[in-house]
Amino acid sequence: MEEQDKDQKTEEPTSKRLTDAEEKGNFAHSREMTSAFILLMATLSFMMAGSMSARHLMGTWHTFISQIHTIDLTVTEVRRLLGWTGENMMIILSPILLAILFGGLLANLFQTGGLKFSAHPLTPNFGKLNPLTGFKRIFSKNSLMELLKSIIKIGLISWIAYITIKSHFSEIPPMMDLSVGQILTFLGRVTIEIMIKVLLMIIFIAIIDYTFQKFTYMENLRMTKQQVRDERKDTEGNPQVKQRIRAVQLEMMRKRMMSAVPEADVVVTNPTHFSIAIRYDREKHEAPVVVAKGQGDIALKIREVARENGVPMVEDKPLARLLYKSVDIGQLIPTHLYRAVAEILAYVYKLKGKSMV
Repeated sequence: MEEQDKDQKTEEPTSKRLTDAEEKGNFAHSREMTSAFILLMATLSFMMAGSMSARHLMGTWHTFISQIHTIDLTVTEVRRLLGWTGENMMIILSPILLAILFGGLLANLFQTGGLKFSAHPLTPNFGKLNPLTGFKRIFSKNSLMELLKSIIKIGLISWIAYITIKSHFSEIPPMMDLSVGQILTFLGRVTIEIMIKVLLMIIFIAIIDYTFQKFTYMENLRMTKQQVRDERKDTEGNPQVKQRIRAVQLEMMRKRMMSAVPEADVVVTNPTHFSIAIRYDREKHEAPVVVAKGQGDIALKIREVARENGVPMVEDKPLARLLYKSVDIGQLIPTHLYRAVAEILAYVYKLKGKSMV
């Protein structure tokens, strides 16, 4: 059944599906990419601040050893020593710890495409408390794959460390004649060499793993054709409902338009295709206004209402066509049609014994 559903998911995920997944805290995430960023920042910080941390560490040891014979192990003195030790350890480790923190933040920003927050993962899920569910999750295919990757990584890192240290075996015996500072310098240099080699390996693995995770993420979000149609309905509304609403709106507009025809001064016709009702109120408008217009059946209905209410009708095919195409209901007659409309109104007013001015 699962394979059948997977075969039916032939459509790429829509932007809404991707957004919904991100709002639930679901992103394409690679642990190897996070490890690569953290190791990169740790290596850089060790290269830049390692010598400073080493000098501070040696200074701390020197101070402690030189004063050890004067220490009186009282409660107050022990507290002072613990505070002093903790403070110095923070100074020594803070550059590396801050770099690791910054690396982890950069890794997440890179993989999520920016700073994004989701409270969904914090929602309590009591189903996760089920021991059977937890057991299945521990021994799932993904967990076994992660375990296999970890074993391979540990093996590769150990091999890189062994090969690197082996290349420096000849430098180890002469170290017996070196000072503590020189020994620490040697250890730092070898450590940085190991970290750089491991970093290159981790970056290579991270690129492959992130590409695979991104592909898997998009595959899991693929949709069936029915899901795409359902989402479009939810987003844009049911087409049948929208069509019904549009029909109701058109009917209401038509009724309002027909109610304005009896107040028109004239209806310009073409005699079977178009009907345009025009009203000129000198106190409200500076030019005549189209109060109703229609084509086909609506044009016939406008003429019928005009006939019932004694509104004069004048046949002018070119003018009717121009008015229908260029003037919307409620708009003033454009200036280039003033003369033609004015002549018709003058004719109508003459029949009624009225004046346009």
